[in-house]
Amino acid sequence: MEQVAASIKRSVQGVVLDGKSAQLLHSTVDPNEAASGKVITTMHGTRVANTDTWLKAADAQFGGPALLEDHVALEKIHRFDHERIPERVVHARGAGAHGYFRVFDNSAAQYTAAKVLNDPSRKTPVFVRFSTVQGPRGSADTVRDVRGFAIKFYTEEGNWDLVGNNIPVFFIQEAMKFPDFVHAVKPEPHNEVPTGQSAHDNFWDYYSLETETSHMIQWAMSDRAIPRSYRMMQGFGVNTYTLINDKNERHFVKFHLTPELGVHSLMWDEALKIAGQDPDFHRKDLNEAIDNGAYPAWSFGIQVLPESRQDEFDFDILDATKLWPEDIVPVKYIGELVLNRTVDEYFPETEQVAFCTSHVVPGIGFSDDPLLQGRMFSYLDTQLSRLGTNWEELPINRPVCPVMNHIRDGQHRQTITKGKVNYWPNRFEHAPPATAEQGGYVEHPQKIMAAIKQRVRAPKFQEHLNQATMFFNSLSPIEQLHTVNAMAFELSHVEEEQVRTAAIARINQVDHTLAKLVAGKVGVDLPAKPFRENHGLKAKNLSQFAFAPKVPSIKSRRIAILVADGFDEPVVMALKAAITASSALAFVVGPRSGLIKNMTGTGGVKADHHYEGQRSTLFDAVVIPPGAAAAAAMAQDGRVVHWVREAFGHAKAIGAIGEGVAFVREALGVPGLQYASPSAPDEVVVSYGIVTARAYTTTWAAADIGIGPEKKGFFSKFAFELSKHRCFERELDGLTGKVAF
Repeated sequence: MEQVAASIKRSVQGVVLDGKSAQLLHSTVDPNEAASGKVITTMHGTRVANTDTWLKAADAQFGGPALLEDHVALEKIHRFDHERIPERVVHARGAGAHGYFRVFDNSAAQYTAAKVLNDPSRKTPVFVRFSTVQGPRGSADTVRDVRGFAIKFYTEEGNWDLVGNNIPVFFIQEAMKFPDFVHAVKPEPHNEVPTGQSAHDNFWDYYSLETETSHMIQWAMSDRAIPRSYRMMQGFGVNTYTLINDKNERHFVKFHLTPELGVHSLMWDEALKIAGQDPDFHRKDLNEAIDNGAYPAWSFGIQVLPESRQDEFDFDILDATKLWPEDIVPVKYIGELVLNRTVDEYFPETEQVAFCTSHVVPGIGFSDDPLLQGRMFSYLDTQLSRLGTNWEELPINRPVCPVMNHIRDGQHRQTITKGKVNYWPNRFEHAPPATAEQGGYVEHPQKIMAAIKQRVRAPKFQEHLNQATMFFNSLSPIEQLHTVNAMAFELSHVEEEQVRTAAIARINQVDHTLAKLVAGKVGVDLPAKPFRENHGLKAKNLSQFAFAPKVPSIKSRRIAILVADGFDEPVVMALKAAITASSALAFVVGPRSGLIKNMTGTGGVKADHHYEGQRSTLFDAVVIPPGAAAAAAMAQDGRVVHWVREAFGHAKAIGAIGEGVAFVREALGVPGLQYASPSAPDEVVVSYGIVTARAYTTTWAAADIGIGPEKKGFFSKFAFELSKHRCFERELDGLTGKVAF
């Protein structure tokens, strides 16, 4: 056991101590190991004898006035008073993790001289921060919102920050409009509501008046805005950047990250409930996966266009409200991003990490994307406001490469620089500019056309509807249905009829059928005719269903096993073993925390949660094992019945064995569903994502290996249904609407 423990420790250290982690270690204190950490000290290092009672002028019997000279108390209160820093105006609610990035080969060298993108021998440390946009730090994780996906690459040439979202386009084209857009989506100024959502008058008023928001609204009202997990959403750089190769040739580029687990979302009802039941759901999910070795991973891709092709499309490639359809500009996957370590302390890492779109390294540059140009100022400016002028010296933001310049002083300066000079040129030739050969960043000599100084937009920036319609056309039927329902939900919260009417008119510009369906739900008259005919165009890889893993997997999925006294323990143990072997997570949920007795009464299992403590919304699937007494007890418990109905309503995989089959059938009461027959004990039946069997012996469990519809075993078929994420046929065929949940 000691050898195993030592091996695990070495393995963990091998993962953790990359260049950035080793650097952070110098700023890390472990109270269990550091001698100075075993007792309390002041911030200046003096050991403290009492940290509970203020120094007073008092005798043994009576208290007296507190003395101002108590420097320990003053420091403790002073530091507490200043624990909070201004939160981010947007992206305030976040979660982060450490990891690494590496490219598969040097294929990107034809486009860029950036070693981080073309040197396969490198393993670049990264820190990734995920976030919601609208809500404050205390808002919930699962609200309908865009998600931030920001990456800090600690490269050997300096930090490269890729500040992106889980949606490839943005609401506006010009950075100058950003304050107006954010003000519109934030809580309304007269009453400071709503928190963490866009379902209010001001947001939809802004949408109805700004045509350029049309495309992004389609994405925001789709399932993309309620991801199942940070680990199951895409990442996009959003803006158009440039790549410069060793020949000084420039290409335009869009950055993509595609999760290995596929792209999956919550159901809207589920997202609403989780926001109340577990507002930290996504944050905990990220940590749980990493702690269990199911490291989140993404394929890193680039869309690349030479400068010569800039003007050949019917949209402007520098317009952030447009995407580059993959049908005409394929994504080349060149590397992988993996997160393998959680943060040690939230504030100095996740809260103080600061990103800047202007942070690039040689080989990566900027385009004339007007949104990007404004972001380059805005991101720098906001970090100064939040963290002070020396924010780049904070441990989480500090580069791993040497830093040398003539910047000095300012609040919280940490670097001590020796020498007599702090300017260039100087007589000692200290810290001169680097040449291009030495790796100095040199701007690409971009040709600037003869122009007139004026506030204008290029003609292609005036077209705002084609891609909005294309996105809706490209969605699957279930995604289109969810988009309709999302818009109807949002507009039902809009109080002013003129705003609802204007919003429907804007939706009608995208698609008449979409507007008709939404208008019918919110009591607004539909415009008499389409604004224009739907062009019928689609693009690949816009539907989430396009990103299903090539090999079915239930890795990191959370599976609840519902039990009660009298359950069949051998079957439960077999299921837990199969779930664990598939790199998923099994949780026993019973009528109480603690021991749940098996059918013989001679043993049992300890429940991880009780029915009221955890709900079906917090799991990806549910299984009910055999046991006559257990099934009878659960049938009399309204909460357990609701568990099954709610999982059914959220289109999740449901498994049942033996007496559990009858319990599920009676709990749902939906005609047309098929269940395993008592006359065929070795038969496994799959019906709308419900997998049932009359028996499951340990012998059968031992042979129940693999995942797929062709497999014969109960767990193999159940795992396959789970690997599809949801059985949306259940919803499309109207079955979920027949169950109260």
